[in-house]
Amino acid sequence: MLHLQIPVAPALPDSVPTPTQEMSLLRNLPFDELMERLISSMVSFAINLAIAALVFYVGRWIITRLYRFVHNIFTKRKVEQSLSTFVLSMVRIVLYFILLVTVIGILGIETSSFLALFASAGVAIGMALSGTLQNFAGGVLILLLKPFKVGDFIEAQGYAGTVREIQIFHTIIGTADNKSIIIPNGGLSTGSVNNYSRETERRVDWVVGISYGDSVDAARAKILEIVKSDPRVLTDNPDRQPAVLVGALNASSVDLKVSAWVKSGDYWGVFHTMNERIYAELPSAGISFPFPQLDVHTYNS
Repeated sequence: MLHLQIPVAPALPDSVPTPTQEMSLLRNLPFDELMERLISSMVSFAINLAIAALVFYVGRWIITRLYRFVHNIFTKRKVEQSLSTFVLSMVRIVLYFILLVTVIGILGIETSSFLALFASAGVAIGMALSGTLQNFAGGVLILLLKPFKVGDFIEAQGYAGTVREIQIFHTIIGTADNKSIIIPNGGLSTGSVNNYSRETERRVDWVVGISYGDSVDAARAKILEIVKSDPRVLTDNPDRQPAVLVGALNASSVDLKVSAWVKSGDYWGVFHTMNERIYAELPSAGISFPFPQLDVHTYNS
């Protein structure tokens, strides 16, 4: 009868020996075997160290080349400087973190505990800086989606002004009286923003009050003559012609609503110029500007 003998693997220990048990085992080893183990461990560590150093320098070289490659792409495509700086910094940080974890793993250090510690620290920092992280995320969204850019005139968070800088955590706008307003990006990215510079043309509106009894047709003709004589007023589009309509019949005046289309950059100049010209030239057409009036009736008893 043929008997087959299958080798049986030695049983694994129930638990991993503790450092104290390992030291006890090393003390009980013969001197020759102890030295052999020490030399073997040193050689193995030296090899791992050499490999880790080689991987680190090669990885750093690759990261530098990749950084320059992405930077050249952003430069050729004329990506906004603040966005390109942010993206390049994030790419470099992530790549160096991956390289560091790889090098630590080659040296034989357990990376799972290191990653767990890093994740815990990230959660703690995130909870402590929740508002700052919200502004950070808002800055990323603004730089990517570009609801406005540097030089635009916007109105947001109760302020109106020209955008001077778009930074990662906040945006700086300059008001008409030369104040610098710093607005957190978190609110800008989630709130309403009125970008006056996004469109090339804007409509200018005025309200002109004339006296009861004055001719509306005469006032309309004179106002249209004044408005159309300004070369900054756009008259090419038939759907955007200057108009004068009766807006309201108030207690002391007939309010005429005047509208005209101009280039966005000419808005305030046309607005103030027309105010002055209408005030100075409208009386020549026999139109008077009313004052608040109160009629008093007396009766003899």
